[in-house]
Formats: sequence, C-alpha cells, structure tokens
Amino acid sequence: MADKDPFEEYLRESEPDKAIKGYAWSTAIGLQAVDGLKPSKYLIDTAIQNIEGKITIKEAQSLIEDYYRERPTHWSDADRTEEADKVSSRIAEILSETAFSFSPNEYVSIHRKLFQGIYKHAGKIRDYNITKKEWVLDGETVMYGSASELKATLEYDFSQEKDFSYKGLYMDEIIHHLAVFVSRLWQIHIFGEGNTRTTAVFLIKYLRTLGFSATNDIFAANAWYFRNALVRANYTNLQKNVHETTEYLELFLRNLLLDEQNELHNRNLHISRLLENKKVDIREQKVDIGTAKVDIGAQKVDIERVLSEKGKEFSVKTTVHVYRLFEKFGDGGIFGRSATMELLGLKSSSASKFLSNLLQADIIEAVSGQGKGKYRFKT
Repeated sequence: MADKDPFEEYLRESEPDKAIKGYAWSTAIGLQAVDGLKPSKYLIDTAIQNIEGKITIKEAQSLIEDYYRERPTHWSDADRTEEADKVSSRIAEILSETAFSFSPNEYVSIHRKLFQGIYKHAGKIRDYNITKKEWVLDGETVMYGSASELKATLEYDFSQEKDFSYKGLYMDEIIHHLAVFVSRLWQIHIFGEGNTRTTAVFLIKYLRTLGFSATNDIFAANAWYFRNALVRANYTNLQKNVHETTEYLELFLRNLLLDEQNELHNRNLHISRLLENKKVDIREQKVDIGTAKVDIGAQKVDIERVLSEKGKEFSVKTTVHVYRLFEKFGDGGIFGRSATMELLGLKSSSASKFLSNLLQADIIEAVSGQGKGKYRFKT
C-alpha cells in the first residue's frame, strides 16, 4: 500500500476552512510529481500548521523561505526539494483564493507566481523551440508550439473557449470538450519549464467558474497520469499506428469532476501497449501448442502491485525507471549494471545505486551462474 496521505483526514473534515486548506495543500504537493519532485517533511509539517489555523499561508511561506535561506547548499539539480517546497506553498495559496480571470494574462500570471525566484523565465513566454523525451512515448517527443507563434496560439485558444457555449450539452460532451481544451492549452507549452503545473492550477480555477468543485484527491494522487494523458492527447505516429486521443484525459476528468472510480494506470498509456495488443490474437490462435506457457504467464510479476507494496518510498523518477526496466526484462530477463545504464541513460554510480535500491526493496534478486552482478525481477 502507498504511504498514507498526511492530509487525508482534512479532506473529510466537517470544518470547511480545514477541508479547503487540506485539499489545496494535498493537490499542491501531489502536483510536484509531474516533474519527479518530492517536497520535504518540513514542508508537510508547515502545511499542517496552516491547515490547523496555527499560522497563515503567508507565514507558512515565510517559514519555508527562511528554512532554505539557512540551507543554501541544499539546492541542486539532482535534488530539487527547494523548488518542490516553494512551488507547493504557492499553489496552495492560489487554490485557496477565489479570485480568477479567464484570460491569457491570468495563465501567464500563475506561472510567474509559482516560479518567481526559481526560474529566470518565470512568467515569460519562451523564445526558443523545445523537445522533451517522454517515457510514455518510448523516448519520442510531442510537437510543441512553435516559438514564433506562441502568443497568437494562446490567444486563439482562449478566444475559442470563451466563445464556446456549454448550454444543452450532455456531461459526456462537456468532459470531452474540456479534455480537448486543456490538452491544446498544454500542447502550446508556452513556458520553458513548469507548463504542466501551471496548466493544472489554471484548470482547477477555471473548473470552479463552471460550477465544478474539483476538491477530491485526484490531482494529488494522479498528477503524473495527468501529464501522460496530456502527452497521449497530443501525439500521433502513423507508422506505429498511434493516434492522439483524449480518452485517458477524459477518464481522469470523470474521476475529478464526477467522482467516478476509473482505474488510472500509467502503464496503460504507454504506446508499447498498442503493439502488445496486436499480438493477442496470434497467441490465442496457438493455444493448443502453447498451453504450457499459460502457467508461466500467470506467474508474471504484477509490477504495479509490487511497487505499491515495496516501492512506496521511491521517487517518481525511480518508479519510471523501474517500469522501463520491467518492460525490457520483466519476463525473467537477466540484466546488470551495463544494461541498466544503456536502457535508462544513467551513469555507472547512479545505475549501481538504483539496482541496490531495488535489491533492498526486494523487487529484484541476484542471479548466480550468469556472471557477477546479474539480476532479475522476483516472481
């Protein structure tokens, strides 16, 4: 089972003020997962003080600023805890406010508020083109907005949404339209970094103006799924028979807005699943020949269950690496440090530490007779 949400009790709190603050902090902290970030225990303790009414949100932010002012060496590219803590507190503040304007300026303003003092480009439209390797696309990238057209594209999308009427639409149609709007907004990727967190905060505020409370824990628990769903909504590869689709984003929104219980598994979004599905009929046609393989298949590792039980302390980045390693070697494959380095793009020391963590978590086991330092996933 995953770690207990420290804010869970506040989400069910009968006292409205505590429930609102609990939701804001839970969502704010959960959203850091889209960039593989994890806030500190100090941040969580400070957040609880704010929820309990012992300090204001401004006082909480001041405490966090002082905490890192006294620890200047804490910041590094490898450990962006300071970013996670500061941005979490700022998201919590914005989500606790009622003020909102549906406009491109508001969208840019949210980015500036979240990342001021963290990114030099906070609140600035990027002037260069970008690509990003996506795990869910097997290392491919989404085609993001062209730097020369970002402002015009943003203004166009906002004007289209502002003129759109939801009157008379069924809920399925509303959900679909919202999925299309937010996926297009995200695809522009108007900023150098921080687009997903900015888009999520803006979306939550916008949904409130449409009458949705959006105050459950869906963002907090499924932030990385949200990002992967946005990726799949903006990627087409005809050679691989992959087409952009909002179906995953719609499942997320249905859980968020309608309190449905659709399963949100990142592994289902990976494009390799499409290729696997093509092979099902072939395997089914060989049942008589391959019945002996059925038992083997039944013993396959349920990596999602294993991670929920044994990898609950893992960062999002480590979890992604486990999924990728499992996809390559999960069927009893043997691997070592070199294969791990090549597959995940890690340096020698990082690969060794990663494998050591998996060993300690009892997710993989050493294999004898295959040379030194060889492993496989435990069944």
